[in-house]
Amino acid sequence: MPSDMEQAPAQGRKMFGWYREFDGKGKKTFWACFLGYGLDAFDLQIYSFVMPVLVGLWSMSNTQAGLIATSALAISALGGWLAGMLADKIGRVRLLQITVAWFAFFTFLSGFANNFEQLLIIRGLQGLGFGGEWAAGAVLIGEIAKAQHRGKAVGMVQSAWSWGWGLAALMATLAFQILPPEIAWRVMFFIGILPAGLIFFVRRMVPESDVYLQTQAAPGERRSVFSIFSKDLLYTTFFGSLLAVGAHGGYYAITTWLPTFLRTERQLSNIGSGGYLAVVIVGSFVGYMTSAYLSDYLGRRRTIMLFALGAMIMVVGYTQADISNGVMLFLGFPLGFLSSGIFSGFGPFYTELFPTSVRGTGQGFCYNFGRGCAAGVPALVGFISAQASLGKAIYIVAGCAYVIVIAAALCLPETRGRELRSN
Repeated sequence: MPSDMEQAPAQGRKMFGWYREFDGKGKKTFWACFLGYGLDAFDLQIYSFVMPVLVGLWSMSNTQAGLIATSALAISALGGWLAGMLADKIGRVRLLQITVAWFAFFTFLSGFANNFEQLLIIRGLQGLGFGGEWAAGAVLIGEIAKAQHRGKAVGMVQSAWSWGWGLAALMATLAFQILPPEIAWRVMFFIGILPAGLIFFVRRMVPESDVYLQTQAAPGERRSVFSIFSKDLLYTTFFGSLLAVGAHGGYYAITTWLPTFLRTERQLSNIGSGGYLAVVIVGSFVGYMTSAYLSDYLGRRRTIMLFALGAMIMVVGYTQADISNGVMLFLGFPLGFLSSGIFSGFGPFYTELFPTSVRGTGQGFCYNFGRGCAAGVPALVGFISAQASLGKAIYIVAGCAYVIVIAAALCLPETRGRELRSN
């Protein structure tokens, strides 16, 4: 019998067998999508770490602080839909380059803002690229992955979000310890220009997907970008959008306000809250990976509903239970695991729900319509927190959002293992 040491490498090869089945171009595409989404997360999450500082420096209310977060998320809905349509017109790879350049530039520009109004506008414009990157990358990786491995491949790209979030947390901890707050927050935004370097890699190394090229070569199979609202796709578009509304609503209620919750209601310092956030972020990465594999094993719908139910229970316990800071540190892992892991199934689910000719449009609209509707969540939490505690506001909004997820998932068909169709 093989020893434990011999079995471990074999199990690892089996676990990542889906990756080894990619050819050289496929692996480059995977890493381009992975890095693009991770850097997208880095640029967006920067604001959640500078928000407590700006509230003090600019004397903003929680409602105003939430509105800035909302502006990026709301406009990302438009950006995601436009990017999805363009991805079906000019290609997934070209669109990936454009969106990365866009969100990197406006994140950098945010560092020059001098008041609430300026940052509100700049972050709103940043949202166009933020929403578009997911639409381009998720479609691209979904089209090159085999049906039996699509959940794992797309889910692993989704896990890049936790790496970007973790990098933002690390940089924020360092910046605010080394530099004065009035300088550190600007430096955080300036660092956001770094993702632009990814463009050169994508341009030289990443090919367009064969599925897309085949559809473009067959004009008779093309459909209008507005056909996602036609009779045969409207049902899918509606409930696909509702699914994203709930998942994003729950996620933004938790993550946008979590640093502020830890510092104001739990009285933790930057260093102290950084440790708690680290546990949440590690949990989110494990959640993404676990959900990626479960979506191929249990199916897209079951996995999404399972994570939604778990997240709904966990957020109540995390924000409302009378627990010590030590227990809260421990609970951060399942909180991140469930609230983030739910998204791993979205990419493969949408890829399989829509035909190739409008796949970018369908995915871009549903995912980012949900993100746009959920954009009001940070501001809503801020508004409710003026009448109740911040923790209570978080769990009320997040709990309602996850109920929507479960209801929408029940209305959509299971698509696990479905071969992609062109029309």
